[in-house]
Amino acid sequence: MGIRVIKTAIAVMLSIYIAQMLGLDSPLATGLLAVLGVDVTKRKGIATSLQRIAASIIGLLFSFGMFWLLGFHVWTIGLYVLVLYPILSRLKLKDGIVTSSVIMFHVFAEGAVTYELLLNEVALLIVGLGTATLVNVIYMPREDKQLQQYRLEVEERFSIIFRELAHHLRDVTYIWSGQELLECDELLLKAREAAKRKADNSFVNVIGGEWGVYFYMRQRQLDAIGRMAQLVARVYQTLPHGELLASVFEGLSEDVKVAHYTGRTERKLLELEQQFKQMSLPVTREEFEVRACLLQLAEELKDYLAVARREKRPVGAAGGRS
Repeated sequence: MGIRVIKTAIAVMLSIYIAQMLGLDSPLATGLLAVLGVDVTKRKGIATSLQRIAASIIGLLFSFGMFWLLGFHVWTIGLYVLVLYPILSRLKLKDGIVTSSVIMFHVFAEGAVTYELLLNEVALLIVGLGTATLVNVIYMPREDKQLQQYRLEVEERFSIIFRELAHHLRDVTYIWSGQELLECDELLLKAREAAKRKADNSFVNVIGGEWGVYFYMRQRQLDAIGRMAQLVARVYQTLPHGELLASVFEGLSEDVKVAHYTGRTERKLLELEQQFKQMSLPVTREEFEVRACLLQLAEELKDYLAVARREKRPVGAAGGRS
């Protein structure tokens, strides 16, 4: 059973008990409002509850005016919908359309427009949505364990990808399916959603922000890896340059799982570029094409490492990695 279902059940029971204790008419209405009030994150829950309360009060006053002027008719309800819904949407209170309708139907069922009914409906709103918001804020499941797992899975796949690229550079007959690229893309999508939920469940922006930075960095690096994979696929001849680059990728496959940015791969890549400059020029067209790909591959690898160097964060579990 999901935690949201459990929280909704608690909010429904509490809101009805509170309404009964306060002696409000139709206390069960608070249960319906509580169902609508429980949300997926703390920040969103508070924001939508405020929107629903504002929209519902507007709808309550509007329904009082319409029923008082036009009477309690079904066509009056239709007119209420036609007029009020666009107004709420224009005021950016769309999340409150349903709750405002609940209050309107309740007034219609009462068949009367009185000051006591107005106060009762406002109290029902505050109790129902307020209880839901309180339950929502008190507890939200922690995302840290799941985020740690996403981090480990992403880093493991990065490591595999680098080993696969190195394998092809050493043996151009080797074919890699590229499955880890697709898996990584899906993992990062889930991880960034989880990081956003963690940030939205905190009232201090810095909490959870490190995870967002970390997975944003990994997404940018995955884009660079995709470009590197395309370049490696165009290497159809084994050359000493490729074998040297393969050793760099093999080192990176280990560095990517280290808890901080080591800079080792960047230093090896700079040394490798100096070696390239000292090597003789290509003697065939095929060698020229392959070496051009390898040089471009080295540039993409520099971009990948530059992202880690710029975006890494030294604090928290999501600290920068290569």
